[in-house]
Amino acid sequence: MSDSIKHECGIALVRLLKPIQYYKDKYGTAFYGINKMYLLMEKQHNRGQDGAGFASIKFDVKPGTRYISRVRSNEQQPIQDIFATINKRLNSVLQENPDKVNDIQWQIENMPYVGNLFLGHVRYGTFGKNSIESVHPFLRQNNWKHKNLIIAGNFNMTNSNEILQELIELGQHPKENTDTVTIMEKIGHFLDDEVLDLYYKFKQKGISKKEASPLIAKELNIQKILYRASKNWDGGYAMAGLIGHGDAFVLRDPAGIRPAFYYQDDEVVVVASERPVIQTVFNVDIDKVKEIERAHALIIKKDGTVKTEQVMEQLPNKACSFERIYFSRGGDASIYKERKTLGKLIFPKVLESIKNDMKNTVFSFIPNTAETSFYGMSEAAEDYLNQHKLETILKGNKNISAEKLNEILSERPRIEKIAIKDAKLRTFIADDNSRDDLVAHIYDVTYGVVKPTDNLVIIDDSIVRGTTLKKSIIKILDRLGPKKIVIVSSAPQIRYPDCYGIDMARLEEFIAFKATLALLKDTNQYHIIDEVYQKCVANADGENTENYVKAIYAPFSAEQISDKIAELLKTKDISAEIKIIFQSIDNLHKACPNNLGDWYFTGNFPTKGGMKVVNRAFINFYEGKKERAY
Repeated sequence: MSDSIKHECGIALVRLLKPIQYYKDKYGTAFYGINKMYLLMEKQHNRGQDGAGFASIKFDVKPGTRYISRVRSNEQQPIQDIFATINKRLNSVLQENPDKVNDIQWQIENMPYVGNLFLGHVRYGTFGKNSIESVHPFLRQNNWKHKNLIIAGNFNMTNSNEILQELIELGQHPKENTDTVTIMEKIGHFLDDEVLDLYYKFKQKGISKKEASPLIAKELNIQKILYRASKNWDGGYAMAGLIGHGDAFVLRDPAGIRPAFYYQDDEVVVVASERPVIQTVFNVDIDKVKEIERAHALIIKKDGTVKTEQVMEQLPNKACSFERIYFSRGGDASIYKERKTLGKLIFPKVLESIKNDMKNTVFSFIPNTAETSFYGMSEAAEDYLNQHKLETILKGNKNISAEKLNEILSERPRIEKIAIKDAKLRTFIADDNSRDDLVAHIYDVTYGVVKPTDNLVIIDDSIVRGTTLKKSIIKILDRLGPKKIVIVSSAPQIRYPDCYGIDMARLEEFIAFKATLALLKDTNQYHIIDEVYQKCVANADGENTENYVKAIYAPFSAEQISDKIAELLKTKDISAEIKIIFQSIDNLHKACPNNLGDWYFTGNFPTKGGMKVVNRAFINFYEGKKERAY
């Protein structure tokens, strides 16, 4: 994606189902769980680079012994930083006690991080500041094991203020108004309730507090706690939690917006935000990795029982389509296929834009994440040429010369590596005053392959703000001297903000929104802006769940908006003709049939809170407020 978007977080959970001695005997280390957590988190580095955190829980240690360990970092390479911290601690303890290298029980009792249950998180900051206090996992501490709660998630709530007010009504005083804190305290409140109910139940039977502790752990109803806590949540989430005595859970939202996958065998239960991560780290086949169903929780009890239970009523499946287009690693078999299909399906529009002139067209991609959709577009181009060759040969006379036949058969798409990102230069840019000049040099280009008579077709994952296109990419492509530059987006036009975990919060940042405003002015229809604002304000606090912002796009076709985007992106110093092509909504659904969450493209938000957020975002735009709508 040429425009940098801070987006989703990633979660990793590992529960060891055997005693730690088992892993020492089989794999040669008591740190098996820690090592697997490192791999799971590093393989999800693409999902979060602002911070990372790790927590572990030991089972059945003596009272007075630390059984919860946690480490977090918001350094430049946070995953490396936290595991360097962990390794330093572990190595220092072993160096001080060399005779305990093979004494697993001693290590469990005396070394941090060595445990039975682990939770990790990689973070992109879409809510709150990027301080260490905002980095997951969050910890709610208590002297009762059962009341200790560790939370990490990939989520955003649209109604954090309402959840905060509910906590206040319950008599609490949360220290922050962030969605992570409010969610943790909400779960914690009902966890406390359930523990106390069980305590009084056993007390009435004459069971002492000490004797009741393992009984509480056994009977604690995680499904009931999550049901009560999540009753009024609105958002997209994959929420993972550990409870001090050893229970764990991962809960998905009712629409299945945020992803979560799991794998179980007789040694481990593992959860991650992406399927190929589990496949790679545990070397398992694709059919062994399951997706947690929407509105359900995967619940792992301390005794090793694993089950999936429904927590809420399901909404229609609206799994995020951006997961397939861009965010997830392309190594997933189905995602790879879908991204190629996106490239294939958009090729007819590309062909139309170059007037079928394959001979004078060069195809390439920017950035590297668009490579898979580029393969799909290239295959479609090859299929077109093969059909063209066949028709040409069949139409020719029977005495076609070998030279002519060879000329026809040698036709192939002109595929080139045109642009290469200079990652070191990008990380250097820190000064806003010099940013524009430096951004223009982020990509190095390949000279000598594009002629003045050529079209240059470049495919991107998506076009969000258009900033990098305007300030960098189009300028450097124009230096190559093509007659026409065609920028292709494998995704449709992004018209609406996301409020479920992707950092696309403000309408006015989207190039499609800017182009539509310009079209409204050009066609003397800008009064629609005032009308939409009045409707948004009138219904800001009501239960109306209509997306009024759709009205600003209604007067124009997608092609009209695309052409206006091209006009806005072409500066006076650009010589080539500029054409912008976006994927259609229908083709998006054809390519990604199981991920129909398309609200950023269509405005069809899957929750009531989402509808409120988009209208509030428009109010913020109209009133000039540079703030989030959630």
